[in-house]
Amino acid sequence: MVYTAGVDVGTGAVKCVITEIDGENEKVLAKTLLRIRQRDPNQLAREAFDHMLEETGLKEEDLAYVASTGEGESLPFATGHFYSMTTHGRGAIFLEPEARGALDVGALHGRAISVDERGKVLSYKMTSQCASGSGQFLENIARYLGIAQDEIGELSKQSDDPERVSSICAVLAETDVINMVSRGLTAPNILKGIHLSMADRLAKLVKATGIGESVVFVSGGLALDTGLIAALQEEVVNQNVPVTIRTHEDAAFAGAIGAAIWGAFRHEKLAQLQQLPLAS
Repeated sequence: MVYTAGVDVGTGAVKCVITEIDGENEKVLAKTLLRIRQRDPNQLAREAFDHMLEETGLKEEDLAYVASTGEGESLPFATGHFYSMTTHGRGAIFLEPEARGALDVGALHGRAISVDERGKVLSYKMTSQCASGSGQFLENIARYLGIAQDEIGELSKQSDDPERVSSICAVLAETDVINMVSRGLTAPNILKGIHLSMADRLAKLVKATGIGESVVFVSGGLALDTGLIAALQEEVVNQNVPVTIRTHEDAAFAGAIGAAIWGAFRHEKLAQLQQLPLAS
């Protein structure tokens, strides 16, 4: 049995988990999420990590591996770093074993990842950072409309006549929204239109990866936006993408979970290499 930690430093938040891994049995012992909000991400990562140690009663030396992912390459307490495509793919398999694809929707971009049953990345596609299909864009619009983030999903589902945002560029798309407000469109119709526009681009990413007929797990900061999930479920049908969209209450931690699991795998491989006899 080994204990590992995964620390996912994103653009909007730091996510940290500690896992207990015994062969094929993988268990999350503790998790925490801290919003960055103009604070030092590395300092927040340390705070989250220390909180996890306190919660589990473990010491830092009890951990076989501390794996960073996302923007966490420079974490001084990490043992090693994994690319976020790899960690989100593996985290998706942990949270939804039937998944053969992951759709990571973060603050600055969306990314579709095709994986096999072990979580190995087969292919991926991602949006540009300036796209209007991102969490930061949606957060900006909600702030403009005077709506709390946790209200967005339910309001979107109350829409009766949504109007899609036409522009891919986030700056121009915000102008579209301002025009919608001036024309008297309701907040639910504006939000549903944004969700449908985002879902259209994300569904195209899924199709481009060649995932095929399978389950696609939505991870990242927008995974619990029920309005976006509903729009995605509509769009994959409209675009004839033969996938089932699913998510999980811990979807925001998928990258951190995947990092911790891959950390255990790397620890095991390193231990095996150290036991090999030296070549003569």
